[in-house]
Amino acid sequence: MSDYQQMDMPEFPKNGKKVILSVIIGIILIVTIWKSSLTIGAGEGGVLFKTFGGGVSTEKTYSEGFHIIAPWNKMVIYKTRQQKISESMSVLSSNGLGIDVDLDLQFQPIHKRLPSLYQEKGIEYITDVVIPAIRSATREVIGRYTPEEIYASKRQVIQDEIFKETKTELEKQFVKVNNVLVRDIGLPAKIKNAIESKLEQEQQSLEYKFKLEKAQKEAEKVKIEAQGKADANRILNASLTPNILREKGIEATLELAKSGNSKVVVIGGSDGMPLILGNQ
Repeated sequence: MSDYQQMDMPEFPKNGKKVILSVIIGIILIVTIWKSSLTIGAGEGGVLFKTFGGGVSTEKTYSEGFHIIAPWNKMVIYKTRQQKISESMSVLSSNGLGIDVDLDLQFQPIHKRLPSLYQEKGIEYITDVVIPAIRSATREVIGRYTPEEIYASKRQVIQDEIFKETKTELEKQFVKVNNVLVRDIGLPAKIKNAIESKLEQEQQSLEYKFKLEKAQKEAEKVKIEAQGKADANRILNASLTPNILREKGIEATLELAKSGNSKVVVIGGSDGMPLILGNQ
């Protein structure tokens, strides 16, 4: 018999391999589900990129909520809420003068066109598409006007034209423009002072013209009134013949004779008119 006793090795459980295999499969499933599931948040939209299925899926834009995709695919998320960018730029007027413009652009990608936006413009569409569009439209619109027009009364017109041109351009790029707000248009101090002086002179000229026209109208009115009185007197004088005056005098005498005051009426004056002699 040997000096040492041979030790028995513990037997591996018969179902051990199945347990390990189940754990491995479970881990793979958990990782797969974790990789395959995603949530698209509020105000967002998703575009699916199929790695082995032709690239960008153009049939569908994924909406908010929970989604499961194949782990080898990728979901690209876009913000679909309204966004704002602020731009400050120097552009040229119609006569080549530098104009500083500050404006805000409010926009958002068109939800149902997100696949086309991703496929053609990419993730950096704001830098690559939106900002160049608003800058180009601003330069184009400002270039149509003189500094005087811009300063005096064209700001709203300019704002509307920038909005219209930017909207037309970006809609072709799958982006919706909601509003353009021109915050400030800056002119060089010398030009601004010259314009203000010119406008002040024009205002004074208009005031003088108004006063002159008013005085002319008043003079015309007085002239018309005087002419009317002269015409009336001429007509009246032409109608007062000696016989009419005599008749009016007789009528007045008869009316006075009816009154209770004591009087003496003498018929036949030097001009044939009655004479009325009172107590005094």
